[in-house]
Amino acid sequence: DKENFRFYVKVRTALNIEGRTIHDELRTVFGDEAPSYRTVARWAQWFREGREEIEDEERSGRSVTESTLENIEEIRSIVSDHSHVTIAELQEHTDLSYGTVHRILSDHLELRKITARYIPKQLKDYQRSERLRICKENLSRFAEGR
Repeated sequence: DKENFRFYVKVRTALNIEGRTIHDELRTVFGDEAPSYRTVARWAQWFREGREEIEDEERSGRSVTESTLENIEEIRSIVSDHSHVTIAELQEHTDLSYGTVHRILSDHLELRKITARYIPKQLKDYQRSERLRICKENLSRFAEGR
């Protein structure tokens, strides 16, 4: 959780520990889950300059909370019925931003667009074997000249 990392950076910075050392400690404990050195150094600098809060500051723009279960299900339903639908059409139908629609499609529904149609990012085993069977059948037809 970001705030836990930031709290650790805040405490270690108050003890005059350098950003590189703080980052190394976090990497030792959390591995790839630890924030980057650049992030740790930036937060350490802000805390040295007097920042007290560990929470994010308010930012302008649309909130990521548009990726609600209701919106995810609505987009899933539309894509299931019309796999050739575009993001612009989904935007128009749902009144969500382009970024939100794209995030729901790629991150939540794990879909990607191929030849103007949304398909699962990962094939199931039976889908993979069926595609392999069809490809082999097409190859043999090609070899036979049919």
